[in-house]
Amino acid sequence: MEFLAQCVDSALEAVSMDSIDALRTFFILGGATTIFVSIPTSLRSHFLLYGPRSTPIKDSEPQAGHDASSSGLLGYLASYQVPHSYFKHFYIFSVLSSLFWAFQLIRRGSFFEAIASRVSEEHQQQSISLTQVLICWILLFMQGSRRVWESYEFAKPSSSQMWVVHWLLGFAFYLAAGVAIWIDGSGALTTQNLTLSDLQLTNAPSLRTLIFVPLFLIASGLQHDCHHFLFSLKKYQIPDHPLFRGAVCPHYGAECVIYLSLAFIAAPPGQAANKTLLACVGFIAANLGATALTTKQWYIQKFGKDSVQGRWLMIPGIY
Repeated sequence: MEFLAQCVDSALEAVSMDSIDALRTFFILGGATTIFVSIPTSLRSHFLLYGPRSTPIKDSEPQAGHDASSSGLLGYLASYQVPHSYFKHFYIFSVLSSLFWAFQLIRRGSFFEAIASRVSEEHQQQSISLTQVLICWILLFMQGSRRVWESYEFAKPSSSQMWVVHWLLGFAFYLAAGVAIWIDGSGALTTQNLTLSDLQLTNAPSLRTLIFVPLFLIASGLQHDCHHFLFSLKKYQIPDHPLFRGAVCPHYGAECVIYLSLAFIAAPPGQAANKTLLACVGFIAANLGATALTTKQWYIQKFGKDSVQGRWLMIPGIY
C-alpha cells in the first residue's frame, strides 16, 4: 500500500499540477476526447456504439465498429470487446471506492496523505467543510449502492458487447469521482478529525443542503423509475413512459442532475458550485450526451423519424 501511495505521489509530482487541478484536467480531457471521437462517423461507429445501438438495423448499413468483417486499424482496435453486462463492475467499484476513501479519510491513510499533500495552499484555503464532505460521501455511496442493486435486479441475458476502453474508462471515472467528493475539503480534512458529529442534527443544514439534497433524491428516484421501466419492456421499442415522451434518455439527464446536485452541495465558501465536481458533470454530460445521440439515431433507423420527433436527448428544453 505504501508503494502504491508513493506511486500516486510521484505521478502528481511528474505532471507538475496540484491534485485538484490534475483531477479537473482528467475530467475535462476525458469529456473533450469523447466529443472529438463522436464527431467523425468512422470513429463514432467503431468506438462509441455499445449495447443495442451496436446491433445493425435490417436494411441499413452495418455498424462498422461491430461488424466482424470490419478491417483496418480502427476495426482491429474496436475488436477488443467485453460483455455489456460488465457495466455492473463500475458500480461495484464505486461502492468499494467510497468505502476505501472513508477508511482513508478517517485514518488519514497513506493514499489520502499522498493526494492531500499535493493540494496547493490556495485550494486548501478555499476548503469545503467536513459536513459537506460527509453529506456528499453519503449521497455518492447511496448512488453507487442503488446502481449495484439495479445492475443485478434489472439484468437481462444479452450478447451485447462494448469496447474494452469503455470498460477501463469507467473504472477511471469512478476512481476519480471517489476522490472528487472529498478533495476540495482537503484543507479541513488535514487540520480536523472527521467524525459523525459533523452530521449532528444540531448542525443547522444550509440552504444549499435543503435544496440540493432533495433534488439529488428526486433525480435518483426518477432514474430508478426509468431503469425499472426499461427492464419491464419485453423487447426493444420506443419507450412510452411519461419521462421518455420528452427525452430519448431521461435517465441520462437524471445522472447529470445527480452529480450537479453534488457540485452545488460541495460549493466552497463564496463560490456558486464546486469546480471539480462541475468538471465531473462535464465528463458525464459529454459521454452520456454522445450515447443519447447515437440512441436517438438508432431509434430513427429502427422505428422511423416520427418515432422520436420532438424528443430532446436527455433533458427536455435543455439538451
